[in-house]
Amino acid sequence: MHNTLIKSTVILLLSGIFFMPLQAKGKQWQLVWADEFNYEGVPDPAKWNYDTSGNTYGWGNREAQWYTKAEKKNAYVSNGTLKIVAIKESHNGKQYTSARLTTKGKGDWLYGRFEIRAKLPTGIGTWPAIWMLPTDWEYGGWPDSGEIDIMENVGYDPDTIVASAHTKKYNHAIGTQKNARIACRDNHKKFHIYALEWDENEYRIYIDKKLYFTFKNEGKGSEVWPYDKRFHLLLNLAIGGNWGGQKGIDDSLFPHTFEIDYVRVYQRKQ
Repeated sequence: MHNTLIKSTVILLLSGIFFMPLQAKGKQWQLVWADEFNYEGVPDPAKWNYDTSGNTYGWGNREAQWYTKAEKKNAYVSNGTLKIVAIKESHNGKQYTSARLTTKGKGDWLYGRFEIRAKLPTGIGTWPAIWMLPTDWEYGGWPDSGEIDIMENVGYDPDTIVASAHTKKYNHAIGTQKNARIACRDNHKKFHIYALEWDENEYRIYIDKKLYFTFKNEGKGSEVWPYDKRFHLLLNLAIGGNWGGQKGIDDSLFPHTFEIDYVRVYQRKQ
């Protein structure tokens, strides 16, 4: 979730030519972890953590929110979905609260297929994300150990979904990041499946059944491909920041809700 400039992008309409069938229900995949959000209350503590460690410095992206811990107003499950809610309120010197959930230590994987069915918020200043970070940081700090952005969206460009890779060689801090964009004009009205398929040779990112970004292992070591170690999932709704706040924040639109229907993780059958 470190996009400040989006360069070298590929824009594909949902009616475009790239089509790949969903394969998770086929014989080659088996479900290894899931949260169907078929309960009520706070997110399942056996599966989710609250990440608050970067609140004081804005997570390196100058974000405007304070992420809370176990505050039901910012993250709760009801009627079959997880809601991550951003609220306009003062808290510890910030003007907004929200939540950032991770599976670190409770869901960590090397390779697999990751499906997240979600409906996005909309409004200038919002920045929802579905992404992955390394669990063990074996190649060093960001970006050396990698980052996988499955879905990002900013409120001032509401119809566009972005997928990105960040590595030591390819990252936005040096203007070399690899990413792609796809138009999805109803992402804040309807649920869509945001999916990652990741193996030792490449990873592929889909929206519903449409492949729109592939990042390949170039065989040049961890500077290009740090994706041979365990990663975990993150779900969050940021406000403002270097990218999300480029056009300001419209305070009249709060609260904002990022709604997740399910998270499912599959790995290939042995």
